[in-house]
Amino acid sequence: MDPTRDNPLIRLKAFFDGFGIFFIFAIAIALIAGFGAVFGVLEKSGTPEDAAGDIRYKTKKEIDAAQAAFLTENQISDAVGVVAKELVMSKPVAMKKPEQIVPGSATALKLAEAPAPDMKTIDAPAGDAEAPIDPAALEIGKAQFMVCGACHGMNGEGGVVAPPLAGSEWVTGPISNLILIQLRGLKGPITVKGQEYNFPAGMTPMAYQTDEQIAGVLTYIRNSFGNKASAVTAEQVAPLRGEVGKPQVTVEELTKP
Repeated sequence: MDPTRDNPLIRLKAFFDGFGIFFIFAIAIALIAGFGAVFGVLEKSGTPEDAAGDIRYKTKKEIDAAQAAFLTENQISDAVGVVAKELVMSKPVAMKKPEQIVPGSATALKLAEAPAPDMKTIDAPAGDAEAPIDPAALEIGKAQFMVCGACHGMNGEGGVVAPPLAGSEWVTGPISNLILIQLRGLKGPITVKGQEYNFPAGMTPMAYQTDEQIAGVLTYIRNSFGNKASAVTAEQVAPLRGEVGKPQVTVEELTKP
């Protein structure tokens, strides 16, 4: 027999080694069991998409039940047929509102062929630049400017895709320039306060706005951000509706401020 086996220290060490190994295995088994329980819960609950889907299915079931209380499947089927027939037999109606003219349409071409409007009449101030501005017009303009502010900055300070409006000579200059830019957009270089700006995409036309909305937003920028100029009226916008659908305007086509 190996005499070292009779050494009590070696035997004590062997005991603790065996106990340590047993303890490690116990911990490993507990961890495995814990992970199994967690995965079991996850498997039972499903993914977040499944949970969201359950909510949608529950909502659909409630809607279907509420609908079934008032309409039968036959009534719904009959209604779909009637609506489909009406849509097929419906005829397009000519749109008379100029702010909703489709670019390139016959109406747009007719307007484009009309005699050129008198820019001097449009540029004539509708009132004293120092006169109080109609609060209703400013409110309309402020609401419309929420779109403009995304590029020009909410304080007219300009941004990475649009020049500043604050202190701009173009803003307080001839009104026809602003209306043309609003209806056709702007492309190419433009110098504002001595600095040249030339954005690749230029400005998108805002011709979807009504005459009143365009007049309102132009009045707003002409009297905000430190600017002060006469108001713009819907009557000044209307004569230039024939510009809708034309290519983006360039500085060469505008009146120098």
